[in-house]
Amino acid sequence: MKKLVIVERVCLIGHIVSMVFGLVGILLVIPNAEVILSLSEVGQTVMQWSMAGGGVAYMIFGAAGVFLYANRTLGLGRTLGFLVPSILISLTSELLGTSTGFPFGHYSYLSGLGYKIAGLVPFTIPLSWFYVGCVSYLLARVGLEVDKKPSLLRHVSAIAVGALLLTSWDFVLDPAMSQTTLPFWYWQQPGAFFGMPYQNFAGWMGTGALFMTVAALLWRNNPIKLERSQLNIPLVVYLANFGFATVMSLAAGFSIPVLLGLGLGVAPAVALWLRGPDASASIGPATKEVSVASVKVAFK
Repeated sequence: MKKLVIVERVCLIGHIVSMVFGLVGILLVIPNAEVILSLSEVGQTVMQWSMAGGGVAYMIFGAAGVFLYANRTLGLGRTLGFLVPSILISLTSELLGTSTGFPFGHYSYLSGLGYKIAGLVPFTIPLSWFYVGCVSYLLARVGLEVDKKPSLLRHVSAIAVGALLLTSWDFVLDPAMSQTTLPFWYWQQPGAFFGMPYQNFAGWMGTGALFMTVAALLWRNNPIKLERSQLNIPLVVYLANFGFATVMSLAAGFSIPVLLGLGLGVAPAVALWLRGPDASASIGPATKEVSVASVKVAFK
């Protein structure tokens, strides 16, 4: 188990480092190609690797790190109960979107994100739906006390809030990633929201809510119990990915999507994390009395 925790940490660190390299490459190197020539041989090799596989690496690292985290805290069964529907449902939505325009609008992926499934969707895209969707849903589910005070309203609210956190990330990511110097996808019919159609948001909310609902049904007889400290990684992963998207958007001159994302994504995510149960709060009165009694006995 200790070795798996080390691998988990390495994956999460690799995820963040890969995003930093990606930002450097996209925002500094590509617009200023002469920068590469001024680097050492090692620096040139690193930047070439970043350009060729940085986008693929950061999503693989992110998916692997969140999978190992979920396996450690939730167990393999519940982890697979989220992984499988999130990947299958998001891949189905993406294949439909790139071939028919439903549910996101008409768009196409360019190169840079790895092998394309059916020649349409990079294999890394469903992985990103999984890991950002998982941390979003965990923050919402624990913060809204779904497993502590279960009710239909709390379940529905957690799914809606989790899908909103996921979609808020896209508010910030999509405009920049589709209009950067080296775009990763493009809209065949640009929309009114900084080049994105409003339909895109409905597609994100619907897709996220659908696979979170399936996961909730699969988890219904196996509630989760996470403390606030166990939500640190979901919060860090969410904020790191939001930070990546924020830098991209601000560099492209898109400040309004960032403000929307801060209000609808980051602020709720932090608030939900703060609502997570503290480890000390789980110690009941009886346990505290026993502890005090033990101390008194020890002094006698």
